[in-house]
Amino acid sequence: MSGITTLTDEALIVLDGLQATAKNLVSPSLRFGVTGLSRAGKTVFITALVHNLIHGGRLPLFSAQASGRLARAYLQPQPDDNVPRFQYEDHLKALLEERIWPQSTRAISELRLTLEYESASAWNRTFGRGKISLDIVDYPGEWLLDLPLLGKTYEQWSREALALSGLPSRSPLAEKWHEKLKEVPANAAENEPLARELAALFTDYLRDCRKDRTALSTLPPGRFLMPGDLEGSPALTFAPLDLPPESEAEKDSLHAMMARRYESYKSIVVKPFFREHFARLDRQIVLVDVLQALNAGSDAVADLENALADILACFRPGRGAWWSQLLSTRTDRILFAATKADHLHHENHDRLEALLSHLVDGAVKKAKFAGAKVDVVALAAIRATREAELKQDGEILPVIVGTPIKNETIAGETFDGKTKTAIFPGDLPERPRQFFENKSQTSLDLNFVRFRPPKLDQTAEGITLSLPHIRLDRALEFLLGDQLA
Repeated sequence: MSGITTLTDEALIVLDGLQATAKNLVSPSLRFGVTGLSRAGKTVFITALVHNLIHGGRLPLFSAQASGRLARAYLQPQPDDNVPRFQYEDHLKALLEERIWPQSTRAISELRLTLEYESASAWNRTFGRGKISLDIVDYPGEWLLDLPLLGKTYEQWSREALALSGLPSRSPLAEKWHEKLKEVPANAAENEPLARELAALFTDYLRDCRKDRTALSTLPPGRFLMPGDLEGSPALTFAPLDLPPESEAEKDSLHAMMARRYESYKSIVVKPFFREHFARLDRQIVLVDVLQALNAGSDAVADLENALADILACFRPGRGAWWSQLLSTRTDRILFAATKADHLHHENHDRLEALLSHLVDGAVKKAKFAGAKVDVVALAAIRATREAELKQDGEILPVIVGTPIKNETIAGETFDGKTKTAIFPGDLPERPRQFFENKSQTSLDLNFVRFRPPKLDQTAEGITLSLPHIRLDRALEFLLGDQLA
């Protein structure tokens, strides 16, 4: 995080760390961050995690649950009164009763899940049952991509954003914004209507970059796409300008106006998020929709790789000496998860995991060097499909069966949202490294559609089971297993 925090920031972070340490002596807790870029499945992941722990879900790889040591899991009021509560009950109702996917993350929220457990250590069991509170912090991944802005001037960011928008995958989307920029003199006077127009065109460009057909990931400033109560404020009314090299902002110029608002954005939006939330995280999962990027082509995959490197560079990874942990929280475990594994046959789950491993390989090595444990998994927090085989033209195809969402289309067929269907999604490459090194390979022959959430199964005794998943237990073991040992 070099260049991002000031001495004042670090002092405040130390103060927060001391307060958290004091609280943990009385009531142990773990702050667990859940993030990911748009449509990666953050809300679904949290809802499924909580539901499975509270209702004793099938989690064979989560050792505390599998061994019977997890005695009880229950929700409690969250510790931060100034953060909206994650609406677990509403999201669960949408999934189970309406069978629709809940609305995606638009702002930060929090939920406290308390776990009571028996230690795996006979010595520790002599002191009675253990208890730890899991403070789950849900926030948009786009906010992470804002953190590097803290170390950049407006002029640096402006030139980088313009260069990025000139790439072949982005240039057509930025055409209207670029055309307007040509009309703006380098020494243009301060002009509120012009600033608003440029900001709107720049925001439209970012929004188009995020659409399914392009699926680009590097889109700061993140609040431009989810402004909340800051919509229309000067702090969100700026845009990059086409500046001459080494240009300096003149008084009362458009350049000075944009630079001032850029700095306000960092002060009002980015710094508070970093200090009050991000810098306090103990554990982190980053959810990644690799399949959406693969569907969109090689440009989207390359952009996702860059975004993941930027995201991991933002963390304060590792474990220092015990005294340093009293002063400052360090994220000591980070899990990257490729979501929507249920859109593929199980034969491809390891391939999906390998693709994500390759995408984060360079950034992960840096985090491990700092002492953090980092892992990669392919999962589906809620499994919306089952597997089957289909005979076609004398060939047996491994297919997935589910109910596509209404108006989803594949091979010219539009689904009604009620009818189950079998789909052969295609195969991921066996050797991810060769796929990435083959520059001529721009896309894969894959068929992905969005499925409705499943109906819950019941046992012969009429007991309704918890939400089905793929490898959620493996994720829980990595992120929480050591805390319940």
